[in-house]
Amino acid sequence: MVIKYPNGEPYRLSTDHSQSNIKRPLLAAESDVIFGGRGMTLEQTINDTNTYYRQQQRAVIYKKPTPIQIVKVDYPQRSKAVIREAYFRQASTTDYNGVYQGRYLDFEAKETTNKKSFPLKNFHEHQVKHFQNCLHQQGICFTIMRFASLERYFLTPATLLLKYWQQQTNGRKSIPLTEIIKTGYELQIGYQPLLDYLGAVDQLIQKTQQMD
Repeated sequence: MVIKYPNGEPYRLSTDHSQSNIKRPLLAAESDVIFGGRGMTLEQTINDTNTYYRQQQRAVIYKKPTPIQIVKVDYPQRSKAVIREAYFRQASTTDYNGVYQGRYLDFEAKETTNKKSFPLKNFHEHQVKHFQNCLHQQGICFTIMRFASLERYFLTPATLLLKYWQQQTNGRKSIPLTEIIKTGYELQIGYQPLLDYLGAVDQLIQKTQQMD
């Protein structure tokens, strides 16, 4: 299937999982060996966590749908349709948003195989601008980063991404892990929920209030 951006450019699936949010579903054999989130993609882990939060009425957070305009469909069988070509109707913003204790949350989830830094190329200009707009409206904005090779997870304030994004002209193309550890909040994989990030959100809210 060919999916294209609003400007007509083709969307190419990357074989580098650190640069793509498109994840394949787990095979049955893989799902049998999942323990405490291991073997799951970051997206699946967060989606399961958000489901738990909603069930426990702790927060209402969803993954944002990506609107797609279908332009070509084949019907090899009457009961089956195969999408051959489609376009993103508009550029996506961030992955997740919702409400927690009367506050608007907006965040992006990314992962990398790097061990010492997080590449800025994993983010896009329109996502950075979206964060800026949400922060201007007093939203709670952050990223959840997974270092796959280290199996470490961090919640980092969006302001850290904005800081390094603006410094790209100086040649820096990534956020050092040391800075992420210093500025962010490390998350631990658990059972229920799989990745309890709301505790880190509480700390981020408290820090934001202290700075106001």
